[in-house]
Amino acid sequence: MTGTGTDPWQELLHLAGQPRTDSTGTGMSLASVAGSPGEPGAKGATGDLKHEAQPWTSAATAAAVLRTNTASANARLGAAHSGVDTGTAGLASLGALRAVLTSWEKRLGAVRDECGSLAPVLKQVATDQGEHEKAVKSSFQKAAPPAEKGR
Repeated sequence: MTGTGTDPWQELLHLAGQPRTDSTGTGMSLASVAGSPGEPGAKGATGDLKHEAQPWTSAATAAAVLRTNTASANARLGAAHSGVDTGTAGLASLGALRAVLTSWEKRLGAVRDECGSLAPVLKQVATDQGEHEKAVKSSFQKAAPPAEKGR
């Protein structure tokens, strides 16, 4: 250590409490947060990392809506093609029309299925992240010195 005769553990604890710097001598921070609160360039940084369920639940809702819309579009597409065989029998374009219909039914079905499986997963992420955040906060509170446990 520095050879000042102080307890090495106390010196390590003191160093651990000092701000860290990178090789350029500047402080390290998250790239998405410019500075600390009150510093020039700070963008509302509070120093706390918080989970918000809203983006996840919004994405889940969007996926559920898209699933419903693609299922509806697929049904309308099928209905629009009903009876085509009777009015176009013998036309060469009937085969091409059927191929296009089949292709779109597969595509819309794939989007519908993907959105249907994605929506509950996104909702679960919101729930899991919230529970994880509570557990981490609780574990830090348990480890905090007695004077800080009430915060």
